[in-house]
Amino acid sequence: MAAVAALVCGTALSGCLGSPESSNGADAERRPAATVRPSPSPTPLWNPRPSSVAAVGDSITRGFDACGLLTDCPEVSWATGSDPAVNSLALRLVGAPALASRSWNLARSGARVAELPEQMAQAARHRPGLVTVMIGANDACRPHVDLMTPVAEFRASFEAAMARLRKDAPTTQVYVAGVPDLRRLWSQGRDHPVGRRVWGLGVCASMLADAQDLGTVARERRDRVRERVVAYNEVMREVCARDERCRDDGGAVFAYTFDGAQLSPWDLFHPSRDGQGRLAEIAYRTVTAARPPA
Repeated sequence: MAAVAALVCGTALSGCLGSPESSNGADAERRPAATVRPSPSPTPLWNPRPSSVAAVGDSITRGFDACGLLTDCPEVSWATGSDPAVNSLALRLVGAPALASRSWNLARSGARVAELPEQMAQAARHRPGLVTVMIGANDACRPHVDLMTPVAEFRASFEAAMARLRKDAPTTQVYVAGVPDLRRLWSQGRDHPVGRRVWGLGVCASMLADAQDLGTVARERRDRVRERVVAYNEVMREVCARDERCRDDGGAVFAYTFDGAQLSPWDLFHPSRDGQGRLAEIAYRTVTAARPPA
């Protein structure tokens, strides 16, 4: 009886389960093949053609001494100027018809990095596609080297400025232009009669005072200023690198050699119209590149 019962149970069980081959084959005939959908491509975070530009910073961005003595000339600003000879970054990006309504120059001649957080707050109110930053020359250009902004303070102010922008305009892109090599500017103008005369009035005294002095003390002073500029640029590069919507110039502005035609004829220090145009070229190349500078 036990053998008969086992045989009956086995027969019933195999009838209930059927053969794997026949069952799976029938299901396969009834089910349509699964459709493989491609994953959507991520939206790039960097837009190489922002539709509006706000500029913050100091006298270079204001076009100081580019058109006349001791006066701002924002129309030739590398960042937002309207002068076609300069062909500013904003002019290239948004075009002449929209320039007045889609660009804002919020820089101030004489500004140091401590002022940058408030300038960034002003820029954020416009919700620009891009903010350009050029700051630090006045932090190094002081009456005496001991008055230069300490690197730690420079970092704190620059980080606060970026944080302020991100609080109010989280998707705005940032382009950071480095501080030019002030020692190279000294070497370009130290033998020029205008440079010697104007620099003697106190222009960037930490670097340019006693322009003809090539002694050890003067050389060491100029080296200290240059080292501080290098440190400022490194701070801005490091802080910018932590923000996925920020690009710095990759050292291009610091490395650029401004010749006599690219420096103001009134002070042999600030960029002329031609020099402003060179800064605009560097900025446009960086902003529109497929990848940030190495």
